[in-house]
Amino acid sequence: MALSKKPVNGMKDILPEEMQIRDYVQGVIKDTYRSFGFTPIETPCMENIGNLSSKQGGENEKLIFKILKRGEKLKLDQAKEEADVVDFGMRYDLTVPLARFYSNHANDLPAPFKALQMGNVWRADRPQRGRYRQFMQCDIDILGEPSNLAEIELILATTTTIGRIGFTDFEIHINERRILKAMALYSGFPEDAFDTVCIILDKMDKIGRDGVAEELAKEGFDTAAIEKYLGLFDGVAHADNGLKYLADTLEGYLGEGVYENLQEIISAVEATKTAKFELVFDPTLVRGMGYYTGTIFEIVMPQLGAACGGGGRYDKMIGRFTGNDVPACGFSIGFERIVLLLMESNFKIPTQPAKKAYLIEKGYPSDKLVEVIGKAQAERAEGKQILVVRMNKNKKFQKEKLTAEGYEEFEEFFNK
Repeated sequence: MALSKKPVNGMKDILPEEMQIRDYVQGVIKDTYRSFGFTPIETPCMENIGNLSSKQGGENEKLIFKILKRGEKLKLDQAKEEADVVDFGMRYDLTVPLARFYSNHANDLPAPFKALQMGNVWRADRPQRGRYRQFMQCDIDILGEPSNLAEIELILATTTTIGRIGFTDFEIHINERRILKAMALYSGFPEDAFDTVCIILDKMDKIGRDGVAEELAKEGFDTAAIEKYLGLFDGVAHADNGLKYLADTLEGYLGEGVYENLQEIISAVEATKTAKFELVFDPTLVRGMGYYTGTIFEIVMPQLGAACGGGGRYDKMIGRFTGNDVPACGFSIGFERIVLLLMESNFKIPTQPAKKAYLIEKGYPSDKLVEVIGKAQAERAEGKQILVVRMNKNKKFQKEKLTAEGYEEFEEFFNK
């Protein structure tokens, strides 16, 4: 039986044309984030299954690629539950590994610590446009900064990066988990129903207002509570300042300083941003991760019609490892969707070095071959990208393929 030449479902091979764009985008991301003082780190692709299944990752905990125990530790004939056969899992994001990393190395790191991570993550999700089971994440996090300076820096660094890649007119949606909770309590939902209400609200952009009302009713919630809850969103839509409207309406339910904190973030970002984007207060923004405790935000690209990254504050996660809470906040760019948009728009990499191909006929004398390679070395020293290859029989097709890879100049060497 022949081996399968296709990648496994939900994963993909990356061809040279896309790889060049990926390298370029990664370079822009790293350079920009470094200019904001973020320091690169790296964590393993696998984590202990207990860390990944600690009820902090939301729906992603249902999508873990789990790894069987190995060798003598794997005793299938004696297994009674999953824990008997599984000990590791592939990371589904970079935040849980970062929390473990910081917990393990905090004494060796500056405070606050500004971390930059770029790496693949894995989710057993249903593949769709721009979404794969293996994909690159690009995260920045600030650990140990309790003030909203963390949120301001994260939003400015991320939007500056997206602007430098070449995107304009995108949106950053922002909300606060404490506002979401106050809205639910004000409307009359039980406090222990908060997660259920948020899970349903998170579907608002897909099922609409009526769909949310229907799903809340199916959960058995009181009709009056549902109408009061949805009325808050109607009020925001008609208000000149939706955030101020909610702050006034939720008085007595919303914690002290929550409105002022979020308004300060919005004002500071609007006053200092360099990229062309709109910062939008969005009371329907939930973010699915269970670890968020405060501000949450999301990148929305009109070209994609979907989120292209996001993040927020997660002040309680590190305490799960150490017993002591550490303020933490992060922002992740949807790298794969960014690359998809660039590929679909026939993006050309700016300031790319000139690419030239030397095509050498078969049988070319060895003494002359040394001269050709020497010439190529000299041009490489000048900063040019020189490819030295044998000339194919179908030279026209060979040139077409090389042109598609960005080679604009050809020099041919014949055996004469």
